[in-house]
Amino acid sequence: MAATPFDDPLLSALLGDDGIAASFTSEAEVGEMNRFEAALAEAEAAEGVIPTDAAQAIASACAVFRPDFAALRAGAARDGVIGPEYVRQLRAHVGSRHGDHVHLGATSQDLADTSLVLRLGKVVTEFDARLSAVTNRLDDLHGAFGRNTLMGRTRMQDAQPIEVADRIRTWRGPLERHRTRLAEIRPRLLVLQFGGAVGTREKLGAKGDAVARRLAQTLGLGYAEPWHSQRDRFAELAAWLALVSGSLGKIGADVALMAQNAVAEVHLTGGGGSSAMPHKSNPVAAEVLVALARHNATLSANMQHALVHENERSGAAWTLEWLTLTQMVIGTAAALRTALVLLGRIESIGKPV
Repeated sequence: MAATPFDDPLLSALLGDDGIAASFTSEAEVGEMNRFEAALAEAEAAEGVIPTDAAQAIASACAVFRPDFAALRAGAARDGVIGPEYVRQLRAHVGSRHGDHVHLGATSQDLADTSLVLRLGKVVTEFDARLSAVTNRLDDLHGAFGRNTLMGRTRMQDAQPIEVADRIRTWRGPLERHRTRLAEIRPRLLVLQFGGAVGTREKLGAKGDAVARRLAQTLGLGYAEPWHSQRDRFAELAAWLALVSGSLGKIGADVALMAQNAVAEVHLTGGGGSSAMPHKSNPVAAEVLVALARHNATLSANMQHALVHENERSGAAWTLEWLTLTQMVIGTAAALRTALVLLGRIESIGKPV
């Protein structure tokens, strides 16, 4: 097995998400870094910080630049981040005439954070679409089986009969709220990071804010004051990811219980097989939802720890984010994908009136 099931060549089919994982490859990260550097040069030229021909040369170079990834790997081991080696290579690619104008006034964290935010913009758009698809599927089930009856249970014991519609409402309600939360989070999350060495844009002097505003506009991001050590945006996203996967885990737990042979309140197609018991049809998708919910709940605490950045910038807390956030994003993507699969396999729920 690979380091994590999310990138394992076999288990990723169960627990990963190839589409979302593509936003977290080295190629995707560098691609957005190239966009950042080109846009930065253009913004600085527009404000008279660097010559126009330098900005044009940098933008042209960024359009085709592909760094030496082996050297980036070595740079990460040496510097703790790929930024210094990336900038060194880009300056060499631009050439000696304009190389000194590359990355002017920026720092490695500006480069890495903005690259991540740009990629997260695509991710959260996809998440909203998937949440919509899941709620639409729940609406379909409500229309088909909502008047059927189930035994309502409290504390795992039979309580009073309910309608299938009652249970579907408990599944659907949080998902709608998560979509509302995402719309609220989005403008706080998708903002530019540009602060320079200590978050004061000191190398650009009086032009710093104007350059930053142009840069944000070019990249399609909101403007923000530098937030190197203010990591609440990512912690808030992590909490949202845990909420989504937790709500989907609730659906998975309920479906797994309803699918028990002795209960038989839901009938599923496409269950998982057993190597020893060919008669079994295991509710694999439901189980995956429960596992991903618990995994993200645990990782969410890591992102709360990563709020503690020492002084103006922290290497340790930043590294903790790298260890955590990508797994949470891919786990949530897998949960949304799996939930849609699971709900699509429901042939019937409850007993007709």
